[in-house]
Order: sequence, then C-alpha cells, then structure tokens
Amino acid sequence: MPSTERRATLGRSVRLLSAFRKEQTDPDHFYGLMARDTAALLGTYVDLGGATVLDVGTGTGHFAQALADAGARCAGVDHSLAELTSLGVPAPNTIVGSALALPFRAGSIDVCFSSNVLEHVVRPWRMAGEMVRVTKPGGTVFLSFTNWLSPWGGHETSPWHYFGGDRAARRYERRNGRPPKNLYGQSLHPVSVSAALEWARGRDDVRVLDALPRYHPRWAEGIVRVPGLREIATWNLVLVLRKKGT
Repeated sequence: MPSTERRATLGRSVRLLSAFRKEQTDPDHFYGLMARDTAALLGTYVDLGGATVLDVGTGTGHFAQALADAGARCAGVDHSLAELTSLGVPAPNTIVGSALALPFRAGSIDVCFSSNVLEHVVRPWRMAGEMVRVTKPGGTVFLSFTNWLSPWGGHETSPWHYFGGDRAARRYERRNGRPPKNLYGQSLHPVSVSAALEWARGRDDVRVLDALPRYHPRWAEGIVRVPGLREIATWNLVLVLRKKGT
C-alpha cells in the first residue's frame, strides 16, 4: 500500500508544486521533498528493501539518499563531476559516466531510476534504452521527466518557452544578466509525453506498468490518455516499466 506521504491527494499536489518556487533559493528543501515523495511512489511498485538501485543522473544525491533510506542498495551515475561534488564529498558508489552509455553490464540492476534527467540529454530514448539494458529481467525501470509543453517545460525560462526555447533563453539573460542554467538545445531539449509512450509501447522487452502525471492527485491521472491535453496538463510524466524475461 502507498505510504501516507505518497497518497495522491490534492494537498500533496499543492505541496509539491509550491516547492518549485524554492528550487533555486532552497534546493535542499525542494529536492529533499521531491526525493522522499518519489521514493515512496517507487515503493508502491517494487520492494526497495535490499534491492540494487541505479540512480541515473544522480546529481547532488538527494534521490539516492532517499532510496537508501528506504532500504535500497543504491549506486549513482552522473556525467558532471562538478554536480556530484557541489555539496562536498559524493555519496559512496557514485561514479562519473554517461547516461547514453551506462558503465554497467546488461541485466545487473534490480531497479533503474531516473528523475528529471531525460529532458537534459541530447538523445533521450538512447538513455531510456540504456536504462532497460542494465535492468534485470523482472526488474523495474522508473523514468520521470518534465515534458516540454508543460508549464515548467522551459525550467527557469518558463512560461516563455511557449514562444520558443531560444527566445525564452535570450529573454532570461536580458532580465537576469546571465544565461539560464538550462540552455535550450544544449542542456535542455523538448521531450513529449506522446514520444515517451510511443517509445515504451514500441519495445518488446518491457511491459508498461504505469504512465501517470507525477505531481497530480489520483483523480487527475486520466489526462495521460488524452492526446494534446496531456502535453500541457501532465507537467511531469512518470513511466514505470517491468522488464520482460525469466
């Protein structure tokens, strides 16, 4: 059963969406809240106790810590050494590596996890395929990302990304005197809900367990089934996959 913290209520949605305002000013609060909620969500699909979990794009390690607190044996990989060390010494079992060529053997991981990384890689479905590759048969892939047409699709340049990613970035730089952290076409790329569903349903080595809007209450999860609307209203998509095999 879902934990109390993970119950998909309207109150939970308000808390999570309100936390976005503190992402830049209080990242520990923002990422800590998101990590605990996400670990609770993942725990409704798989028993994390003793599971080997790989956090792809682990960054500062907030999600890896929440997963470890839930009982998982967690490893993290990130392409940026600066990001890994931004809060000091990185967590144990953390390495520098590419999400497009994960440095793990095929079928070696119980749970392959990634939160809000897919939109930051130039070849998102190659990254997703790598996550499937390293997961054991019968294992779980948890992939969450912010879709481009959502209100937060342009990240700190939102909502001006609706008028074009390059234009939104130029506007941000004029107003703030510096370019955005997430540069359109370089470290931020448009990814859609439809493309994610097409990729997942088109693979013959996984079964889709769930596709839902990450921050929404339970009664709003049906929007993922509505083309067009889902690109704007989903905000952040969660794909939960089970790798086929014995």
